[in-house]
Amino acid sequence: MEVQGKIKMVGETKTFGNNGFRKREVVVTTEEQYPQHILIEFVQDKCDLLNDYSEGQPVKIGVNLRGREWVNPQGETKYFNSVQGWRIENLTNQNPGAGAPVPPADQFEPASNTNDEDFDDLPF
Repeated sequence: MEVQGKIKMVGETKTFGNNGFRKREVVVTTEEQYPQHILIEFVQDKCDLLNDYSEGQPVKIGVNLRGREWVNPQGETKYFNSVQGWRIENLTNQNPGAGAPVPPADQFEPASNTNDEDFDDLPF
């Protein structure tokens, strides 16, 4: 799955427990009729993928949905979901048709080698 939108917030990397578990969160605001603020967490070595990103950047993030079950001390079963990122792509310089700019029409010279009788220029 993918989430696409603009970065609203990039959190700091947090380390938990004695085993060195690392987690970093980013919030992406989708660009649709009713924008959504999606919290995506990156874990372990994937935390470093967010180093070059900041607020306002348009991105596309590859995500996995994760779910887990937990039984509290009173015996009640609870369920939790998370959205876990594994890839992030900057969309700033990826506009379709982008590349070298096309010069204005008045900078083109008219063709001078046209021949009205040469109407069949197809190669087959």
